[in-house]
Amino acid sequence: MREYLYMPMYVRCAAFVSLGGFIYGFDTGSIGPVTLMPYFQGLFGPLSPTLHGLVISMILIPACISSLVAGPIADRISRTYAIALGSGCYAVGSLLQCLSGFGGGRSEGLAMLFIGRIFAGMGEGIFLSPITVYAVEVTPGKARGRVASLVQLGICLGICAGYFICYGSLRIDSSLSWRLPFACQTLIASGICVGCLFLPHSPRWLFHVGRKEEALAALEILEITKNSTDIEKEEILTLIRDEDYSDSRGWFRRLVDDTKLMFEKETRGRTSLGVFMSGMQQLTGIDGLLYYAPVLFMQAGLSSTNASFLASGVSGLVNVVFTIIAQFFTDKWGRRPTMIFGNGFCAATMVAIGGIYASGANSTEHGRYAVIALIYLFLIGFCSTTAIMCRIYVTEIQPIKTRAAASSLSLSANWSVNWVVAFTTPMFLASSSSGPYFLWGGSTFFAVLIFIFFMPETKGRSLESVDQAFETSPLQDMIRKLSGKHMNNANLETHQGVERVDVHVEGEK
Repeated sequence: MREYLYMPMYVRCAAFVSLGGFIYGFDTGSIGPVTLMPYFQGLFGPLSPTLHGLVISMILIPACISSLVAGPIADRISRTYAIALGSGCYAVGSLLQCLSGFGGGRSEGLAMLFIGRIFAGMGEGIFLSPITVYAVEVTPGKARGRVASLVQLGICLGICAGYFICYGSLRIDSSLSWRLPFACQTLIASGICVGCLFLPHSPRWLFHVGRKEEALAALEILEITKNSTDIEKEEILTLIRDEDYSDSRGWFRRLVDDTKLMFEKETRGRTSLGVFMSGMQQLTGIDGLLYYAPVLFMQAGLSSTNASFLASGVSGLVNVVFTIIAQFFTDKWGRRPTMIFGNGFCAATMVAIGGIYASGANSTEHGRYAVIALIYLFLIGFCSTTAIMCRIYVTEIQPIKTRAAASSLSLSANWSVNWVVAFTTPMFLASSSSGPYFLWGGSTFFAVLIFIFFMPETKGRSLESVDQAFETSPLQDMIRKLSGKHMNNANLETHQGVERVDVHVEGEK
């Protein structure tokens, strides 16, 4: 029993850094409910749709900018220290948000709230990309999908915790009701900051910077070689022998060179695909639902604040349960079919919700229940497919030299689109109840087409052998198969024609 419950060190380390995903999800799940709490509105006043969107989305603008330098930072100071740096910055931002409004009026309080969200966003942009990179790099290929998806599980647990803490703190008869969620984030981020200083570095990063002896020691500490296949061990040793470690460039020169590397011939397709996938992940409408869940549930017919908060909490539980279930199948399902099916399902539910609102069926009791059920179905489809696979795929398709930088660029694209969705959703909903759903559904259907034609399969491959999957695209394979089939048919017809001519000639003889 003890052996069955034993977790290798790489799993424990990946689980710890996944707490960064938890605080990211915690803010996503809590900031919407916080802005609807009576004591928050008593201090800052009822927020207009524009200001409401700005308060919620403000964290995403600095995150988008800082994520662009997260890759070079992670390459320079290590994955673990980059996570520690970002977590520390996030803790400062959360503390400022928690203390906003003390000893000042509405304007001063809002200013401090915005400054706090800017600091938190800067930290978020720095730590979130290295978390996934670290989890992918310390995990053997056979378990990479399950372990790397711990980051997404952390996000889902954070969203659920954010919703339910707000549901509980709503009953506190003071400003602590809305300050408590920010205080929780401050404590957790501080713990991550300190803890990451003691984690073993990624062996692949140590190889990359030329610290061979430390890299070999880290392989043993993390129990990677113990749990790797013979082929993967050989590829790691080949990496040690063949990698060029001489690098005396400054950080700015490295940033410029890494950007060029991401768009060289052999990597530009992967970089573009990763950026597209990350941006389109947000155009499914996921964060429009998560940030404004209480508003959407009230729009769907749940009239009381308590009921909408509880429904939001249930959506967080749905997220967690189906993410856990999906963990067991991540390395059995292919990356490509999972993304195609998951996005297709999400698109269908969004279009169905839009159709209900456009037809006016939401005015009936059955229509309202259908909208709520479809929102839950969308969350099930998203969290068990797209949410997990996108983060893993975007990271694992890049070679070691561009992995951190390209992951950061993809995350920046994700946050850019996320900001647009988070900022515009309140105004969009105020002008059209069906429009956002049709937009999100149509965008997701478009993404499905791109995945069908341009997304190669990488399941089961080691990080060092992923290059082979990108030698051709699925579209090229389809064309080649069709051309081959056409050529075979043409050759068969030619051969049959020759046989008929021979028979005819022999008949004349």
